Amino acid sequence: MGLHNSRPQLYPGDIIEFPRNKYFSHFGVYYGERDGVPYVAHLTCRDSDTKLLLFGRALNSAVKLDPLDVVGKKYKVNNYLDDKHPPRDFYSHIKPEIEDVMTKTITFDILFHNSEHQATLLRYGVKKSEQIEKVYAKIVPTWRQPFEKKRF
Repeated sequence: MGLHNSRPQLYPGDIIEFPRNKYFSHFGVYYGERDGVPYVAHLTCRDSDTKLLLFGRALNSAVKLDPLDVVGKKYKVNNYLDDKHPPRDFYSHIKPEIEDVMTKTITFDILFHNSEHQATLLRYGVKKSEQIEKVYAKIVPTWRQPFEKKRF
């Protein structure tokens, strides 16, 4: 089931990663099944009036509950913060938060609130995006070089 699943079975609250290209993935949280169909809660601007991302932002984004295969055919379980942060209980914390946040409009921001931030916030109560941290790790040294070479 899926692309190199870290487990053969999905459990409610698992973070699911949907690789999109060489550099970035889309993330969601496994919600469970409804009528035998597996569902994922994920941050998306797909149905938003704002189709164009301006400066990496979409103002009218939302957390949606979609069938797993609608979000992506290739995926893997990626609960990568389990060693650092204990996962929260799905039924007492994650599920009620998903249902609450689905009623709100959210600003998607590629650097500060993307689908990975949303997924880790739901599972762990902590916003984190490793893919953005990797981008920062490459960009920051490039920005520093011109200033370090030019000494006054």
